[in-house]
Amino acid sequence: MDLPLRSVLFAPGNDRRKIDKALGLGASLVMLDLEDAVAAAEKEAARSAVCEVLAATPAGPAIGVRINALASGLADADLDALAPQLPRIALITIPMADGPDEVRHVAARLDELERAAGGAPTGLLVMAETARGILAARAIAEASPRVRTLLFGPADLGRELGVEPTADGFEQLHARSALVLAARAAGKEAPVDGPYLKLDDDDGCVVSAGWSRRLGFQGKVALHPRQLPIVTAAFAPGERELAWARDVDRAFREAEASGTSSLKLADGTFVDYAVAARARDLLR
Repeated sequence: MDLPLRSVLFAPGNDRRKIDKALGLGASLVMLDLEDAVAAAEKEAARSAVCEVLAATPAGPAIGVRINALASGLADADLDALAPQLPRIALITIPMADGPDEVRHVAARLDELERAAGGAPTGLLVMAETARGILAARAIAEASPRVRTLLFGPADLGRELGVEPTADGFEQLHARSALVLAARAAGKEAPVDGPYLKLDDDDGCVVSAGWSRRLGFQGKVALHPRQLPIVTAAFAPGERELAWARDVDRAFREAEASGTSSLKLADGTFVDYAVAARARDLLR
């Protein structure tokens, strides 16, 4: 079972200092970015730098790479450059996916490249950050077995919709909930929520991460190291939650042994198979 993607810390692919720092901060996944964080003139240098980092760290933190969007014409060159290092890459992120064809294209290219490089198939995170992408989210998630889950992009969607992303995220509530439902309906893990964009607003980040978890995301993107402990804390089960889960699991096992599949805890909580399963998910 893959560990949860509670925190995904992005780092510009052409900034070795930021990459080295990010790799030591304990994020669930460090995402080296070849897309928005890299200026057009730096794309080739970023590819080279990312490949050097991957070759220099044969083990250690989980590392992902966000390639450029297919519409940019740069994605295939990104994949070609990354080919020798694919066994070290945990996940490749596809940005700006409007439909399943983009996922199928990347998956097919990886099939070709991995035949030469060897190793296990590289997984995919797929970003839904346009109106078309949100509406096609289930088809995108089902486009390839490589897709681990979806990743929400609030900045580009906010621009397209003409809304400003806020801490509580109510202006994008429908889109975020739709993404959670789409990922689960496709049989994938819960998606990862996008970042809180105001990097100096820790209180806002706390609110944003709290809503991400309440809506059913498994984790959240951090754009700056100062956001990482906030995001990690929001998605890590607290001791009170774990104590509740242990109580539920123990009581339900006892009830099942006596031939009962529903019960009421001392605090009034109703427990059936669904509640017991949620408790066991927390413990796992």
